[in-house]
Amino acid sequence: MKFARSKSAAFSLIEVMCAVFILGIGLVGLVHGINTALASTKESERQSIAAMLAAGQMEQARADGYYGYTEGDTDGTFDGDLSIYTWRQNIKAVQPEGLYEVTVSIEMTDGGAQLFELKTMLFDPPILKDPDEKEKEKDKKRKRGGA
Repeated sequence: MKFARSKSAAFSLIEVMCAVFILGIGLVGLVHGINTALASTKESERQSIAAMLAAGQMEQARADGYYGYTEGDTDGTFDGDLSIYTWRQNIKAVQPEGLYEVTVSIEMTDGGAQLFELKTMLFDPPILKDPDEKEKEKDKKRKRGGA
């Protein structure tokens, strides 16, 4: 008994090599896409943490400024797992009196690359005395024999 074989019944070596080549290119693209997605996720996580740290530092400045804001630059680092981040804060008085521009920057400790910057205006109204109180104080000084 004779088996008749047609030429199209089996894969040739060239067809198999082409299929493996196409599969290899597809896998390389898939691995590269996954790697890019992981890197983007890590960068997004760093940006989110930096934004939360900046907001926290801003609230700390707001809380410390209850008795008046101190102008100038300050900086520091965070503790524990957040020690890879540093902060820099600038408080500058602007007009009208009692208004301050506060800038908080979050940077990486190792490279110094700025990740996030948050700016806001904080108002700490100056303590103004009532005109009647000023007159009363002057009257008291006059009665005591003061100027």
